[in-house]
Amino acid sequence: MTNIEILKRLYKDYTKNYINKILLAVFFSILVATSTSATAWLLDPAIDKIFLNRDQSLLLLIPFFIIIAFATKGISLYMAKVLMINVAEEVKKKIQMNMLTSFIKADTEYIENKHTGKYISNLNFDVNQITMMLSTSFLNFFKDGLTLIGLLIVMFTQNWRLSLIAIIMIPLASITAKRLGKRMGKVATEAQEKSGDLNKYLIDLFKNHKIIKIFQREEFEENRSEKFVNDLKEKSIKISTIFIRATPIMEILTGIMIALLIFYSGKLIMNDQLSLNNFFSFLAAMMLAYQPVKSLATINVGIGQGMSAGKRILPIIDVKNLIEVNKDKSEIDFKNGDIELKNVNFNYSSNLENKVLKNINIKINGKKMTALVGQSGSGKSSLLSLIPRLYDPKSGILEIDGQNIRDVNLFSLRKEISIVDQNVTLFDDTIFNNIKYAKPDATDEEVYKAAEQSMCQDFIDKLENKYQTMIGENGVRLSGGEKQRLSIARAFLKDSKIILLDEATSSLDSETEEKIQKALDKLVLNKTTIVIAHRLSTILNSDKIYVMDKGNVLDSGNHEELLNKSETYKNFYNKQINKN
Repeated sequence: MTNIEILKRLYKDYTKNYINKILLAVFFSILVATSTSATAWLLDPAIDKIFLNRDQSLLLLIPFFIIIAFATKGISLYMAKVLMINVAEEVKKKIQMNMLTSFIKADTEYIENKHTGKYISNLNFDVNQITMMLSTSFLNFFKDGLTLIGLLIVMFTQNWRLSLIAIIMIPLASITAKRLGKRMGKVATEAQEKSGDLNKYLIDLFKNHKIIKIFQREEFEENRSEKFVNDLKEKSIKISTIFIRATPIMEILTGIMIALLIFYSGKLIMNDQLSLNNFFSFLAAMMLAYQPVKSLATINVGIGQGMSAGKRILPIIDVKNLIEVNKDKSEIDFKNGDIELKNVNFNYSSNLENKVLKNINIKINGKKMTALVGQSGSGKSSLLSLIPRLYDPKSGILEIDGQNIRDVNLFSLRKEISIVDQNVTLFDDTIFNNIKYAKPDATDEEVYKAAEQSMCQDFIDKLENKYQTMIGENGVRLSGGEKQRLSIARAFLKDSKIILLDEATSSLDSETEEKIQKALDKLVLNKTTIVIAHRLSTILNSDKIYVMDKGNVLDSGNHEELLNKSETYKNFYNKQINKN
């Protein structure tokens, strides 16, 4: 994506709606330029009439106009900045919302291949760079550009020869800025990467804090922390150094210009080719022009940073999902809830060579319980994730009641599917809201009933704030079993036609597991249920059991049938019995 394409995109999607405010800011920038130029121009009559000719008629009038000029400049500059700050914050909000929306709607596989820290860095660091470009750089371009033009007009009206000497500084400053801008863009990209690395590391610290303590790795992590922070510091210093590198260059150029001007203007004054009032008015205009020239010289740097950020941000917003919602497609017609996989092959995009599922052909009877059994890595959880279309098969067909799930509305499909995962995900919110998340329009009574059915009521009653208890990040204030029960409560509340249980009782003690199992028996009654269980005791009564190994289905049948015909299942069962 070229810089021009990025600018067009940013204008079309983000700044176009605020064009009135931008134009108003430009108007105030014109007033800033006019008032600044007027200040320099007023020195001519001030010196000529007041100081040289001692004309008292203008003694009050000229100072009054100078005050008006400065007041106009100050107020106009304030208004222009306020307008552009408002535009910048609106644009920032819109970009961040588009990023978050893209994140929320993104395919599961896409998100799993990204790191949270990188997204945080993009959301903050990069978006700030873009908004700074659209606000500060844009405003300075007009404000300082128009001011420079106005001051050049004043300079040329005083003496065109001196003006030609002074104007040489502008292209020299532009060349310097262009070179600095290229370097700044590269270093800004590196800084963003380091910022993302630090965010990633911080997230890992929070997630693994207990592990750090247990294995006594505090000193090791302190050293790692120092490296991450130091790397970011070095890049930040480099950015600042490049940015201020223009200062000595501009100072040297200005010094040379002033020296040349004083030398040449001295000769002109001595030869009566330049009046003293013209010289001071010209000098004031030139000195006032120093700041806009300096600002314009560094605008390229800000634009370079913004462009680099845009190249990282826009692809995130534009990411195309492979699994589309397809709102225009017909809703799925649930009847019995029969599920069938025909010649299904699947692998994760990150590992194209390794097939997770290989030519799977299975039938899952509706309103019955079907179990998937196998060692870790056999493909059980991957198969389960295909049913709600968290992933799609690379080849083959998955049907529900004879309907290809790719051909139906995704919302209608997922509406009738609940999942209780071994890795419970909870929000940093109240217990009540975490349960209600499964059904936003549920009544309080329905939430309480779901909690009771899932055996949550026992531990909720012991909490000071009951249902309004804040559970912390991912339920950190709850035990594994309590979190699992909240997940089961969601499934009760949603009351969908298909239930997916992935090690649903894995975090429960034997006593609680027994109680939960009774609750689950009620949950799955007359529903299509697919269960993955490490403990075979929980799936012995399944209507059908599929034995999986390395992505293949080896055998199928009920418990008794598999004990007689499947050595894999028999060995798996005996190991658990002997263990017990």
